[in-house]
Amino acid sequence: MDILLVGGLWLHGSVWGGVASALEGLGHRPVPLTLPGQGDGDASATLDDQLETVLAAVDAAPGPVLVVGHSAACSLAWLTADRRPDKLAGAVLIGGFPAEDGRPYADFEVKDGVMPFPGWEPFEGPDAADLDEQARSAFTAAAIPVPEGVARGVVRLTDERRYDVPVLVVCPEFTPAEAREWIAAGDVPELARAKNVEFADIDSGHWPMITQPVELARILAAAADAD
Repeated sequence: MDILLVGGLWLHGSVWGGVASALEGLGHRPVPLTLPGQGDGDASATLDDQLETVLAAVDAAPGPVLVVGHSAACSLAWLTADRRPDKLAGAVLIGGFPAEDGRPYADFEVKDGVMPFPGWEPFEGPDAADLDEQARSAFTAAAIPVPEGVARGVVRLTDERRYDVPVLVVCPEFTPAEAREWIAAGDVPELARAKNVEFADIDSGHWPMITQPVELARILAAAADAD
């Protein structure tokens, strides 16, 4: 199955290298996406441009697709479910949840037309506990400032058939029990209305594609094989 891999803020598609290699070994076709404005040099890119890139990859696939979104890109994965509900085998959300209709895509500070990586202070604790100083330095050096047109883009959801798309929430720095509590409390309205939501735990911080690529690939392959 084609598995689209969509990274969150500041990430280039190459961040999925270890996951992609492991997925190939498990019999799937990984498609790591480099999003407009996050690796192609387009400082004028918008959230709509990024969504169009994901939709084009979905449309190019010969069969059903599993779309994987990480962190902020959980909203991109969910937007894809909204636009292509009949083409998706499922949506996998890693370390995040989809924004509601009308909400901005991201909320870190924008400076001079871009949203730069803010440093590690916002991620101290479980988010980055499994990243050593070398890994943090490499991440910081590779981090791509996100264009304001992406960061301040507004999520627009229109097709309620998205709630029919199976969802897997991969829980890195939080537990499945916590995720269930947040959804039950109404903190994640989109998933509260989804008809088929499963959870998978992974022993990592916020970036399991960096620190646990093989285990993450196993989880994604299992989700694809379950279709």
